[in-house]
Amino acid sequence: MKKTIKKRALSGIRCSGIIHIGNYLGAIKGWVENQAQNENIYFLADLHALTTPFNPKELKENIYSSLATYLACGLNPKKTILFLQSQRHEHTELAWILSNLSYMGELGRMTQFKDKSAKMNHDAINLGLFSYPVLMAADILLYQPDFVPVGEDQAQHVELARDLAKRFNNRFGETFKIPKTVLIKEGARIMGLDDPIKKMSKSAESSYNYIALTDDVDTIRRKISKAVTDSGRDIKFDPKRPGLYNLLTIYRLFADLTPVEIENKFAGRGYGDFKKTLTELLIEKLAPIQERYFKLVKDKKYLDAVLHDGKERAEKLAQKTLEEVKNKIGMI
Repeated sequence: MKKTIKKRALSGIRCSGIIHIGNYLGAIKGWVENQAQNENIYFLADLHALTTPFNPKELKENIYSSLATYLACGLNPKKTILFLQSQRHEHTELAWILSNLSYMGELGRMTQFKDKSAKMNHDAINLGLFSYPVLMAADILLYQPDFVPVGEDQAQHVELARDLAKRFNNRFGETFKIPKTVLIKEGARIMGLDDPIKKMSKSAESSYNYIALTDDVDTIRRKISKAVTDSGRDIKFDPKRPGLYNLLTIYRLFADLTPVEIENKFAGRGYGDFKKTLTELLIEKLAPIQERYFKLVKDKKYLDAVLHDGKERAEKLAQKTLEEVKNKIGMI
């Protein structure tokens, strides 16, 4: 019987604190569901967390918190290579090599850089913020993935990784696999509860923007009750009513129901009734994740063991690629 060769997927999330339901629905939930069909490599992007102001103590806590969250959500370290980005030196070495094939103009055109730097004093913009797409390209190309699942906001960065891979291959010979960009559709655009025009964000000014996976029952109730809807009455999936549409999308993804089923369920019922039902659904779905999380986050010995194992498993792939790259460019 012919053995099926699994496709390799790679992704990661920045270790910058709160992980909210937007992160879960847009990335982590899909990672967990795809563990059986793909060869998965996921990492905690702590190096990317250095591009904006950070507190060292909080960064360390965020690393453990992020790992505990991934595991609590269902990522299995025996089925998935799960590791800490900074514990594999090959990332920064390859990033430096690729930076010499990267152009100032193309990095300056990165939408995320333009958006973030526009809010900063020009003289305070650091090199890491400007060049982090090159590090992201190294993160990707180092492991020769078949595809990279990302939201629309990161698609431009994956395209840069593809361009750099082609540029390197053309100049030094076939080395990198050109990964496909897979846009996450389900849950990729969960919007802010307080501003449904903008994507849900852990860096939002108000905590009423998001539901954190670790929010307690009272907090969830309070945030949903204050969530923006609109002045209408009927509960319908209408993108022109962004507040309600966003809440309905969250309900749909957690309840695993179709829009028609949901509209029929709430026919003739008001916003207050819908919000109450959504609140109880979130409490129910997040409870087992929270129970596992609060147990795991206290067990630093176990979390360190998971990271050590992931580091060792990632080493075989990372070293192979880096050694080939160095050989191609004439290093010994």
